Order: sequence, then C-alpha cells, then structure tokens
Amino acid sequence: MSGSVSLVGVAPRPSKTAGKAFDIPKALVVEAWERVRSNKGASGVDGVAIEDFERDLQANLYKIWNRMSSGSYFPPAVRQVRIPKPDGGIRVLGVPTVADRLAQTVVALVLERRAEPVFHQGSYGYRPGRGAIDAVAVCRRRCWESDWVIDMDIQAFFDTVPWDLVCRAVETVCRRA
Repeated sequence: MSGSVSLVGVAPRPSKTAGKAFDIPKALVVEAWERVRSNKGASGVDGVAIEDFERDLQANLYKIWNRMSSGSYFPPAVRQVRIPKPDGGIRVLGVPTVADRLAQTVVALVLERRAEPVFHQGSYGYRPGRGAIDAVAVCRRRCWESDWVIDMDIQAFFDTVPWDLVCRAVETVCRRA
C-alpha cells in the first residue's frame, strides 16, 4: 500500500497543539522511540541506522511529531529483503526506515490504547502484557475444567483476510476517543 499515513476514520479536529490537525503528544513520540530503539533492527532504504538517528535525536523526533500532527507525514519507500523459506520458496520482507518505524509505532500505540478494551479476554495474540506463556497457563487450567480442546491455526491469514472488513474495524476503533 502506498499513500500518506493517517489514522483511518479520524477526521482532523481542533487540537490542543495550536495549528496542528492531529493532537499527538510529544511524550507519545518519545515512548514510541524507546520501543523502536529497544527493538533495534536494520536500516531502511535511506541507510540510517538507530545510532545515526540518535545523533540528532531531538530534531528527528520533532520532525516526525511535526509531520504526523500536521497530517503531512508521508512514508518513504521500504527496503525489500528476500528470505529463503525451508520449502524452497522465498518470503519477501519489507524493512522500513527508522523514522518510519517510529511513525508506525506512534500509530500502533494510539490504536492499541483504543482497541485493547474491545478485545476478548481470552485473546492472547499480539496483546500488550500477554504472550504465549500466559496462553499456555490458561490452557493448562482449562484442561482441568473441560474434557475437550479446540486447536486452530489460521494459515496464511493475512494473505486471505478481507481487507475491507479490517479497514472498517480499524475505522471503528479510530472513532473511539
């Protein structure tokens, strides 16, 4: 997908930050940066590594905040990396720039805070503060409570999911303020 990044379904509204279309707290950008830095990762098409980005950290964080809060952020191209699969196929991965990973993390933090309250209590995938070990612990407990088990694996989910439904769900979450 290409195009500018915005919170789907969130219309620009009066901001606490004068002259800005979107109210994105600077502290949120700093929190996103801490996550990006701790995840490390390779540089994108611009060749800028985490260490390079940190050399002018204040200016780089401000630039991302300013563009996102004004609605003018536009993601750069993504570096393509081909990874061989065990079955002989190839998996193509996209490696975004450090700045774009920062912008993506800001959006993810906003969406996560809005979406988390509507997730099912028994859901453990890609949830903050929940992981595989937590899911296994619940499974162990439930094995003593029930005589049956359902084992599911949604193979190639993101290759087959109806994206119009995903976009509508994200839009609904974005409208929650």
